[in-house]
Amino acid sequence: MYQVIKVLNNNGILAVNLENGKECIFVGKGIGFHNREKTEFESLEGVKEYALQETKSTEDSLSVINNVDPMYFDISNEIILAAEEKFGKIDTRIMLALADHISFAIERAKNDLSIQNPFTSDIKALFLEEYEVALKARAIIREYTGITINDDEVGYITLHIHSALTSEHVSRTMSVTVLVSDMIDEIENKFNMKINKESLSYTRLMTHIKYMITRVLKKEELKVDMSPYVKAEFPHAYQVAKELCAKLSTELNTTFSDIEIGYLAIHIERIRQ
Repeated sequence: MYQVIKVLNNNGILAVNLENGKECIFVGKGIGFHNREKTEFESLEGVKEYALQETKSTEDSLSVINNVDPMYFDISNEIILAAEEKFGKIDTRIMLALADHISFAIERAKNDLSIQNPFTSDIKALFLEEYEVALKARAIIREYTGITINDDEVGYITLHIHSALTSEHVSRTMSVTVLVSDMIDEIENKFNMKINKESLSYTRLMTHIKYMITRVLKKEELKVDMSPYVKAEFPHAYQVAKELCAKLSTELNTTFSDIEIGYLAIHIERIRQ
């Protein structure tokens, strides 16, 4: 059994599950017309239910809901549906954070105060499929508001979509993106070269580092050890890879095996050549 806490607009309501006390947002055509505050109901047909992130308190959730134009919940609903069409089942608890972000993004655009995202190209390379959904999000936002958000804002929406796929907080995903970008800068400095960010080699290197970090954090191990061969054939690349992994170990409070160092060195050597 649910009880309506607040009617957001014609198409959305905030409700609480009376059995477990958890709040959620229901989005569907016309449901705001038929459900008033304190109305109780068992279920609603033809609507989508969005649970709120458990990290937010009731006061935090209501603060966001009260300060965000309900239109942005409709926009977020459309974006989540687009993400589900691409990826299947995702964590829809991003609804509130996504609506909040889009609200601020539109306000910034209206006041010509768009924030810069220096990692947009890195985000695109690391999370290309999520970025493609974020491009659809830009079109959805333009359809509702008449405003076209810039590529940097698309990058931030990409992080929200990735969060829905991994249940990884946006700030954590951004931290990994920064680490990967810093590693690329280190490689460029070590070999006195500039890597073409539009190249396939760049994308492969970025992707390898992302999955390497993910594997290490999840305590997963590669089986085939290429490090003896790499040490002998590409000593410079191996030494650079070892130094980079040592820095990552400090940042992430974990360790990288010789196997991981060896595979990173192979990618470094490939892009160096």
